Amino acid sequence: MSSFLFDHQQLENSLRHAGLRPTRQRIELAELLFGDGKDRHLTAEQLYATARAAGKKISRATVYNALRDFAAKGLVHKILVDQDQVYFDTNVSEHQHLYIEDEHRLVDILLNNCSWQSEVELPEDMTLERVDVIFRLRRKA
Repeated sequence: MSSFLFDHQQLENSLRHAGLRPTRQRIELAELLFGDGKDRHLTAEQLYATARAAGKKISRATVYNALRDFAAKGLVHKILVDQDQVYFDTNVSEHQHLYIEDEHRLVDILLNNCSWQSEVELPEDMTLERVDVIFRLRRKA
């Protein structure tokens, strides 16, 4: 979704097309997530802080609910880094991540020539939907 700059009307249309009611809060959060056209990795708390810094009157619960709804509709991808840390990625294309632990930061990478489906034996009644790979890094001392 984040390949170019989005204006208010495009974001509203994107929310409608995804089956979400374009409330003021959802549009404001979508503007913060997608408005500049850049791929972003944010936690709900980071988005909440960004919204507050931008002067948005949005509750923490609204941010969590909106991100849950955006993820359910495929507008963002939910990435579980560990049991306590969830990031939301605006780049929903197939790609993998580096997680820089000392910086609490995700970075996109693309592993070329990986054939995940040929490496894993799947039950006959299942199909591979997505593979999430996170390489965890720490700076050398």
